[in-house]
Amino acid sequence: MENYTIEEFIRKTQQDEQENDYFELETERILEVNLTDTVWAKAGSMISYTGQIKFERERMLEHGVSKMFKKALTGEGTSLMKATGKGRLYLADQGKKVTIFELNNESITVNGNDLLAFEPSIDWEIKLMRKVAGMMAGGLFNVQLSGKGRVAITSHYEPLTLLVRPGEPVITDPNATVAWSGNLTPEFRTDVSFRTLIGRGSGESIQMEFKGEGFVIVQPFEEVYSAGPTSS
Repeated sequence: MENYTIEEFIRKTQQDEQENDYFELETERILEVNLTDTVWAKAGSMISYTGQIKFERERMLEHGVSKMFKKALTGEGTSLMKATGKGRLYLADQGKKVTIFELNNESITVNGNDLLAFEPSIDWEIKLMRKVAGMMAGGLFNVQLSGKGRVAITSHYEPLTLLVRPGEPVITDPNATVAWSGNLTPEFRTDVSFRTLIGRGSGESIQMEFKGEGFVIVQPFEEVYSAGPTSS
């Protein structure tokens, strides 16, 4: 017989205090950061914390003029917050599934809307897909992350990884594309005939094509991006 007492609920859902990795999956949809110094996270992603932690919005010139310029072009989706101090920090984003990667002098490119957090040791650069900016609401930007350290990304439901091989390109819907290996540069196909769009959303008039060798991560969900900056 099921036990529905409050004590049983707490036992099943309480935090695991034995975990001490910098990034831990507290649940598949909540990231625990065992903070000892600094972490960069998506603005608005904090759901709880213990200890002495201070939160700051990314300052205008914090990462230099070039990144400030790119941020101005890409809108609210690139907003980061810096958490500093010591304690346990819990991050989440609209109930999306969290995946952690340990980069070892590797590179991964993440859709800007799907980046949850990364260690300060990681190098990053915002890249705006200008060709597609006028075709999709708010355009499409991504963040290239490289170096050594942990990165946490999010996806709606279970992600699927597709392997890209020479001579075998992979085509994806931009709204369902979460991340890809840093050595790949997607091209955009806009030659979809009008007949294929009948009864479908206009977002499917654009496709991303990945050629070469690497991987692409997609989600079973077409994300809709806002047309510009929003408050959070």
